[in-house]
Amino acid sequence: MPEISTYRINPDRDKPWNGLPDLPIAPELWRTPELLEQLGHAREALGRLHGRSVAIPNQGLLINSISLQEAKASSAIENIFTTDDELYQAFSETKADRAEGPAKEVLRYREALWSGNDFLKSEAGFTRDYFVRMVREIKQVEEGIRPPFTATVIRQGGSGPHAGKAIYTPPRGSGILEAKLDNLLAFVNDDDAYPLHPLLKMAIAHFQFEAIHPFRDGNGRTGRIFNIHYLVKKGLLDYPILYLSRYILAHKEAYYGALAGVSQRGDWATWLRYMLTAVEVTANLTFDKINRILEARDAVLAVIQAQKSIRRPDQLTQKIFTQPITRIKHLTEDRTYALNTARDYLNKLVELQILEKKSVQGNIYYINRELYSILED
Repeated sequence: MPEISTYRINPDRDKPWNGLPDLPIAPELWRTPELLEQLGHAREALGRLHGRSVAIPNQGLLINSISLQEAKASSAIENIFTTDDELYQAFSETKADRAEGPAKEVLRYREALWSGNDFLKSEAGFTRDYFVRMVREIKQVEEGIRPPFTATVIRQGGSGPHAGKAIYTPPRGSGILEAKLDNLLAFVNDDDAYPLHPLLKMAIAHFQFEAIHPFRDGNGRTGRIFNIHYLVKKGLLDYPILYLSRYILAHKEAYYGALAGVSQRGDWATWLRYMLTAVEVTANLTFDKINRILEARDAVLAVIQAQKSIRRPDQLTQKIFTQPITRIKHLTEDRTYALNTARDYLNKLVELQILEKKSVQGNIYYINRELYSILED
């Protein structure tokens, strides 16, 4: 594809791209019939998901189950892998600092997803502080924007003939990162000066953030958290539940290829089409998962309600569908049930084949296999 004349590309991958153009990009780079059609598909799918999530009374179902899968997929993009068993067992402890290894990093991502969402509720818009907060929570470091002397270079991974070769060198120098971040923040916050649909803004801003690469590490995960937070801030979602990282993980080479296409060839069309397609596909996926979870919950509730010996069947069903793995303490901590009652009820659900009982290192877990399988799919 020939270089796009309206966008200044990166002439040398081995040198810092201090000439990264400021936003906005020229309208002809995104205003094409194909991209506008794809924008319409993405808007429709996201609107359907938004409407469905608002109607769900038990938001814990979305907060714990869907967002945890997003955290897992986003971490896997960075080659941080954990099994569902490890992840859900760690999550059943409720705090990331009680987990170990990759599961701990995934839970930190999930906590950043929700703490950032809460932080933005009290803010007029996005700030440098927002990005610093996110990367610190993800990485558990006290660092901020990388200093001018850091020789950050993105290199080809693997063991092939091009392994170790520079793919991209982000900007570097006194005040350069701060200035480019301020331009990015003005673009995403000022809808009067930059009147662009939020989905297009999100995709453009995501590239710009990754190109600036303001931190030593954690830029990819911070950028993907920003995607979801931006859609919530702009009212396209009520909760940060879009399972966007699953698409990126499944199309990882295309993701990095499209990013490189912008810096090396000025090919914004491929990047924007990729991101809009990702929104459409994952919005539909999340919508379907929510419906399947609700159908499973209603079916289980009917079985529990038929057991006349179980008190408050609605609350019990809500508890076991809030996350795939339940422990007795989840039913006692908020005084839903007394200890012996909670144990008896969970064991009764095992007899009814609603739950599976599992002992790991002396800890007893009750696995909601129906929910588990839906989330795995």
